[in-house]
Amino acid sequence: MLPPLPPVADELEFAGRSMLELLDEDHHLIGQLCTRLEADPASRDLEDVLVATVSRHISAEEQYLYPAVRQVLPDGAPIVTDEVAADEALLVALRRLHTTPAGDAAHEEALRTVTEQAREHARRTASVFPRLRSGCSGNDLVRLGNRVEIARSAAPTRPHPGTPATPPLNKIVDPAVAVVDKLRDALTGRTTWAEDLY
Repeated sequence: MLPPLPPVADELEFAGRSMLELLDEDHHLIGQLCTRLEADPASRDLEDVLVATVSRHISAEEQYLYPAVRQVLPDGAPIVTDEVAADEALLVALRRLHTTPAGDAAHEEALRTVTEQAREHARRTASVFPRLRSGCSGNDLVRLGNRVEIARSAAPTRPHPGTPATPPLNKIVDPAVAVVDKLRDALTGRTTWAEDLY
């Protein structure tokens, strides 16, 4: 069974998009941002959007994808344990990228680490999507998709390694940390959404 969702009648169909579709789109966007930043490593706006996008994405996955993987797949628990550890390493690398001045050799190394880890993250997590599609109803995936959309909008825009990575604590801590992030973003004029790059 999936993470707790409010009970509903079986015949109801929910509007929205599947959690897997939304997360797959995130993976694609993150890959595009990595490619663009590799071509223009001095672009602070691109870097800020990549950092914010990955931070939001990881928060949403930890709140909804990983609990579903743990509940639905027989081998879900070790998959989630590995992914949470990999997420922590990616958040550490994102923080290093975000705090190292462009042009510095350490910035170049941090960018390389982030792009490699982000692409590997997308490959690994997407590999479980077909199994989740088989183990979940379309309605449940749409209901989780609706929650993922809310979680992304309420998620931190900066990396916070060391904060709780599993429910229920991450569902409390992430939105609280996000308030501070968004205030800092507003005060500094930081770009955090890909659509604002165009």
